[in-house]
Amino acid sequence: MSRLVVFDCDGTLVDGQAAICETMELAFRNTGLAAPERNKVRRIVGLSLPFALRELAPDATDDERHAVVEAYKAGYRELRLSGALREPLYAGIAALIDELDAEGRLLGVATGKSDRGLHACLDTHGIKHRFVSLQTADRHPSKPHPAMLEAALGDAGVAPADAVMIGDTSFDMEMAQAAGVRAIGVAWGYHEPRELLDAGASAVAETAQQLGDLIRGRN
Repeated sequence: MSRLVVFDCDGTLVDGQAAICETMELAFRNTGLAAPERNKVRRIVGLSLPFALRELAPDATDDERHAVVEAYKAGYRELRLSGALREPLYAGIAALIDELDAEGRLLGVATGKSDRGLHACLDTHGIKHRFVSLQTADRHPSKPHPAMLEAALGDAGVAPADAVMIGDTSFDMEMAQAAGVRAIGVAWGYHEPRELLDAGASAVAETAQQLGDLIRGRN
């Protein structure tokens, strides 16, 4: 049995695609750079912002990329404070979290979000108390480095063999591989199922119900 279940956030627990893309476009425009295509933005969701900007603006200077990072943070903060931020839970996720918690499993999050962004997101949905470990880009190297997942294992007092990582990107799968943790992908996020399998996913769930079955080892 997987005693610890660690979730990615954006693209796995919540659908923040519109907010991420719109805020990134605005951040690029505000710093005088051409905004990348939305598909490129979706591809880097999950990476820490400085790493993401290296992918999105490889020809920009370090100062320009730093300016975009700061503009993105400010824009996202303003969106959240205004009440306009929408990060809905994916279908079936709330029920799945309730079920896993009731079964006595420990839950965690490992995300490229900031501490502030993650806490606000989970508070909005009333589920923060369900998680024993919340790991973010504020305190760790970017995925796929295993530091976030290793910290979650430490918080929960669980060995890698007794944990599972749930995510929607190859970065999540590669992080799990590096930490010696089983990985399960979800098909409703930002990378294709084949990419997740190629990056080390043991399986890819199409629905929250199927994800629950995979976590429990039923499929």
